[in-house]
Amino acid sequence: MKILIISDTHGSHKNFDRVIEKEQPLDMLIHLGDVEGDEDYIPAVADCPVHMVRGNNDFFSDLPGEEEFIAGGYHIFTTHGHGYYVSMGEERLKREARGRGADIAMYGHTHKPFYEKEEDLITLNPGSLCYPRQPGRKPSYMVMNISEDRKLEITQKYLEG
Repeated sequence: MKILIISDTHGSHKNFDRVIEKEQPLDMLIHLGDVEGDEDYIPAVADCPVHMVRGNNDFFSDLPGEEEFIAGGYHIFTTHGHGYYVSMGEERLKREARGRGADIAMYGHTHKPFYEKEEDLITLNPGSLCYPRQPGRKPSYMVMNISEDRKLEITQKYLEG
């Protein structure tokens, strides 16, 4: 199972379209918020099941603020992260994810890639496809592959040019 994980596209199609073209075929797409009006565009272009949550800039969106689902046998908890103050650290988010029995917690908001694997929880942020804030400021995303025997591989990727 190949899952594309993105966040903070802020209504910009250019890099999203490039990543979709580069990574297809996909089994699932996860968008971690700040979609800004692309609630219909993203699923139409992705051509796979899509999970999206509302970000702090999705003012009039009907998207859920958080979502939990199972993918490849893993319990995944998704949120934009601003409600858990992720800009100041991941501890509140991790506490919530563990309380929900999640295996993987995903968030956006900071526009900076993050990955941490602990014994009981993986926490990740793919960064932003449109407005990266990490050193080097390359648009970023993640690809998660889950094999039939539940082997998990998460790769941080960057767009060039």
